[in-house]
Amino acid sequence: MCYRCFWPEPLCWCGSITPMGTRTKFVILMHPHEFKRIKANTGRLTHLCLADSEIHIGESFEKHEAVQALIDDPKNYPVLLYPGHGARDLSKGELHAEDFAERRLVVFLLDATWRLVRPMLRLSPNLQRLPKIMFSNAAPSRYVIKRQPEPGCLSTLEATHELLMALDRSGLDRYALPEQLLAVFRRMQEIQITRTAENRRLGIKRHAPKPPRPTPLPVIQPGRRRKRIFPTATGPGQ
Repeated sequence: MCYRCFWPEPLCWCGSITPMGTRTKFVILMHPHEFKRIKANTGRLTHLCLADSEIHIGESFEKHEAVQALIDDPKNYPVLLYPGHGARDLSKGELHAEDFAERRLVVFLLDATWRLVRPMLRLSPNLQRLPKIMFSNAAPSRYVIKRQPEPGCLSTLEATHELLMALDRSGLDRYALPEQLLAVFRRMQEIQITRTAENRRLGIKRHAPKPPRPTPLPVIQPGRRRKRIFPTATGPGQ
């Protein structure tokens, strides 16, 4: 096991990735479930691809010393990649270099399933207070091994790629290796598909079968609809 990329040694990514320099600092805030349970975590792969990036694990970052130090540093301009009302759309040129003058742009990304992202933000008032940024007109998710909950949802890796594209177009950063993130993403999925097919051929099951449970009838409340993840069309992902 490689304890940098957390993949088995024969599949280690580290020697095939060139950490890319950026003007922007990326801070990936990873839910413990992603860290412990998800081997094919795109946040970890994103971190390996970006020279100026950090990963911090937690459910709440309100009292996280390293995160708060980045927010409080007067040399930084911290923002949260999160779509919705009040978020500045980089694709429409709503963020300018003059907005943060000589400060360094620091982008915080929440890395979790969409079910867990909202609680992470709710438990982190310091992140809620940050200016929010987003992008629009992104390419559809390239995730083939996992179904996204609705159109516009992207993995953390895809969201970072789209964000860097928008920053490059705005002149706020230079995206030097635009193919690397997507190539890593494709390779990760190809490995997963190949291993799943091999396990099926050998009759290997990942989890022991569980006895079926009765399916409860859905309770439908008149006038209530499922809340959309995005008030807007697109944004960061898992």
